[in-house]
Amino acid sequence: MKKRYILPFVLLALSSCTKDFLNQKNPNAVTIDDYFKSENDVLLAVNGLYQSLRSGSTLGESSTLYNEERSDNSGRNDNQSNAGEPFQFNDFSLLPSNTYLKTHWSAMYAAISRCNVVLSHVDDVTFTSEELKGRYIAEAKFVRALLYFHLVRKFGDIPLSTVQVTSKEQANELAVRQKESIVYEQIIKDLTEALSSNLPNTQKDYVIGRASKAAVNAILGQVYLTLGATQTSGSAENFAKAEQYLNAAYQMRTFGKLNEIPYADVFDVTKKNSCKELVFQIQYKQGDQNYSSSIARNYQARGETINSRYNSTGAGEVAKLDLIKDYEQDDIRKAFSVKFAANTQVNDWFVTKFRDNSDAAGTNGWGGNDWILIRYADVMLLLAEAKYHLGKDAEAIALLDQVRERAGLPSYATAMLNTSYRSKYPTLKEAILHERRVELAFENQRWFDLIRNYNAQELVTYFKTKSQADYGNAKISNISTKDRYYPIPFDEYKLDPARMYQNPGY
Repeated sequence: MKKRYILPFVLLALSSCTKDFLNQKNPNAVTIDDYFKSENDVLLAVNGLYQSLRSGSTLGESSTLYNEERSDNSGRNDNQSNAGEPFQFNDFSLLPSNTYLKTHWSAMYAAISRCNVVLSHVDDVTFTSEELKGRYIAEAKFVRALLYFHLVRKFGDIPLSTVQVTSKEQANELAVRQKESIVYEQIIKDLTEALSSNLPNTQKDYVIGRASKAAVNAILGQVYLTLGATQTSGSAENFAKAEQYLNAAYQMRTFGKLNEIPYADVFDVTKKNSCKELVFQIQYKQGDQNYSSSIARNYQARGETINSRYNSTGAGEVAKLDLIKDYEQDDIRKAFSVKFAANTQVNDWFVTKFRDNSDAAGTNGWGGNDWILIRYADVMLLLAEAKYHLGKDAEAIALLDQVRERAGLPSYATAMLNTSYRSKYPTLKEAILHERRVELAFENQRWFDLIRNYNAQELVTYFKTKSQADYGNAKISNISTKDRYYPIPFDEYKLDPARMYQNPGY
């Protein structure tokens, strides 16, 4: 039996296996080499790529630990017992031995391995339509690029594999950190090739929850925006490409102005398959014990009923007071997104952005919330950011104003007449970053926004200007320049300290 190796973290577990043992065939299992026989086999394998995204250890709804809880938006205050390791993310005390960090790394590479298996075997099947084959290839490359894009921003240099790993020797050879620039080259290659396929413009033209050209353009634009903002050379060219691809995504929308879509509709479970703002989402099945969403019940605080019929006994997802104070007066997004829980055992703000009080979800809280990865307000604000960097302030402000108008807020020009607003956000860059924070709060964008807009030292300075009283139990004073990146999980580092070198400061 051919063993599938997942780069690179299964090596230790297999170090004592013999060749004869590995070559035995399990009569109750189908090997990878024997699996791909028909178009439907490829379809099922591609479906498996999307299924891998549902996990909270990859990009699913509970993956907020690796983004929002790393940022200044949310984060748990409990640092005792089992909560100690998650607490490390927001406390800037993250250890290489953290088991949640290792799980995230392992799950992300396992999902990438699935993509590589599909791409390594798609040519084994005879297709009735080359366009269908091209679509499946494009989907696999989109998912792989998305996973690598998340990894490279969190860890920096990382191992890179684009083929199915079939032996221990091959896995050992690939278990080496590649420079960020090389990883980005592969991400761009995958996304550019995905755009050359016959993917439809929107997920509604194909299947909700699957890749589309709008989604590919949006991620490719964000990749170039990240490169423009963080790399030392080629910034103007990267910003121009960011504008190109983000504008391409924006032009694929099927509505006029953003205020045609009420903010609450974006998160309405009954409208998740029809809302025109959604570009790409991870689907969950309402009322199903195994495939339902648990975000509404998990985010709800004790004594509250706004999110779910589930009777919560915890604090829910805690929103930091620092974020609460960043909402402007009359911003409709605040009342929708957060609420103060007066229960004496909570006495804090919690997240209400994701709700399902339906009969189908019931008292178990088996919700139907989809986890949104890309939506048009996000695309518009990224496009505004790109235009700002290109000196196209008027065009950037026009996009910013659409988002503010839907939120019930005055235009940017009017807001700048307000002394408080102008002192908090003195530049257009800071105004856009603020708008992204309150528009996209708790949607796994904040940490990436911060590390795109601030280098390591600027990030430290930014956090240390905050009030500890507004930040919770996690200590702002812990942050240092090392926290720009996560540490490489210890088990990965110890495989080969030279080639899997640790990030500085850890």
